[in-house]
Amino acid sequence: MKEHQASVFDQALSLLSHREHSKKELFTKLKTKGHEEEDIIATIERLEKMNYLNDERFAEIFVRSRLSKPLGASRIAQELIQKGISSELAKAAIADANADWFELAKQLKENKFGKEASKDFKEKAKQSRYLQYRGFNFEQIKYAVSDSDEF
Repeated sequence: MKEHQASVFDQALSLLSHREHSKKELFTKLKTKGHEEEDIIATIERLEKMNYLNDERFAEIFVRSRLSKPLGASRIAQELIQKGISSELAKAAIADANADWFELAKQLKENKFGKEASKDFKEKAKQSRYLQYRGFNFEQIKYAVSDSDEF
């Protein structure tokens, strides 16, 4: 039994050596490798005590990686929650990032559709849907797709 637990720990360390994981992600990956739930839970607790596994750190790193895409706050929060991060922790990590969501939305729009603001309603709607899918809110989208002299 002790030897089996070591293999769970070794596999968990191997996964964590590649990138940060949330507790939920790590649990799921170890479970699919056929480990017992009790062993996985014990391993996760051990890794947390050693600070090798930390959901706050995971959320912070995840937010930074998504900002470079760029994605909006609502999409990032949704992805964090899917990875087992509480909504409070997700909101805190997003707030701590101090991102300029308006400029990120504009940058994404310009990279995808060009710098020129479209006068065509259909094109603006297409750009708005794209930015909405990427997680930006109405005000950020309005800023990104409008002429700079409209503001």
